Amino acid sequence: MAVVEQIGLRRPERSLRWVAVLAFVLTALTWHPSRAGEYPERTIKIVVPFPAGGPTDVAARLIAQSLATKFGKGVVVENHPGAGGRIGAKVVATATPDGYTLLLGGTNVNAIGAIYTDLTFDPVKSFAPIGVVCVDSLAIAISPRVPANDFKEFVAYAKSHPGQLKYGASPGIYTQFAGEYFKLKTGTDILFVPYKGGAPAVTDALGGHIEMVVNNKSNLLPQFKDGGLKALAVTSAERWPEMPQTPTMREVGILGFPEEVLFGLLAPAGTPRDIVMKLNSAINEALQSADVRASLEGIGVDARIGTPEAFTSALDEQAREWKRVIEETGIQVE
Repeated sequence: MAVVEQIGLRRPERSLRWVAVLAFVLTALTWHPSRAGEYPERTIKIVVPFPAGGPTDVAARLIAQSLATKFGKGVVVENHPGAGGRIGAKVVATATPDGYTLLLGGTNVNAIGAIYTDLTFDPVKSFAPIGVVCVDSLAIAISPRVPANDFKEFVAYAKSHPGQLKYGASPGIYTQFAGEYFKLKTGTDILFVPYKGGAPAVTDALGGHIEMVVNNKSNLLPQFKDGGLKALAVTSAERWPEMPQTPTMREVGILGFPEEVLFGLLAPAGTPRDIVMKLNSAINEALQSADVRASLEGIGVDARIGTPEAFTSALDEQAREWKRVIEETGIQVE
């Protein structure tokens, strides 16, 4: 009897404890970041994998300001430059997929990053694309000290000085690939000089220390307007409205080079779909603002509104295009 009573007294307590434990386990298994209150509940961080002041950084800060206004929460921008953007990308790839750590990536970080095989994260599968923010293009420019004024004259000058001219770009990204593609298609021998960023390469071109530079429209347009550098060709499908006299790469006979450079917002893979869509809606709303569009145009890039699926598809296409370019030029990526 005593044994039965003893067991009987403990049985309800055990049952209650097990019910509590089971409830906790079920809650943990079914917990979802998007169900833990109304997103966002705290500060959002946008990682820019390049130095401050460039087009990626400026675009990120414009979007950060718009998101902060939309959500009523802080949105900060952190710069993590290095390794062609792959250092900053890893920060986001390994972050908790809760919508509070985002990446301003795109062509270089994700599409071209997919070509590298020695990374500790996957530049494509480690991310959930949210949406394109803006589109840039490239230009091939020469120093004002070079005795050539257009594409044809410069190619002739370079061929008459094989191995004597230099061009500058950051290694392992589209600016270097564009320079090598130019050399391949024109049959010129121009020495590649690696730079840590586009700004110092442009500075050295202005000073005549290198003869050619390949960089973004957003970086080169001010130099073209001021007459500091001379434009040879642009990679976009159409001529730049600001420089209607400068031909496209296609017009000068260089075919097959990717025309666009994409910048967009991405989250870590596994971020809840409702958070991705909420962010997509917010950035698209911001990009409809006349002020935001004007600010982007002011740095030489064009706003682009779209879905996560469209961004994903664009990155896949660009990965194929850049892989082809690298294979054609024989560049060894490391």
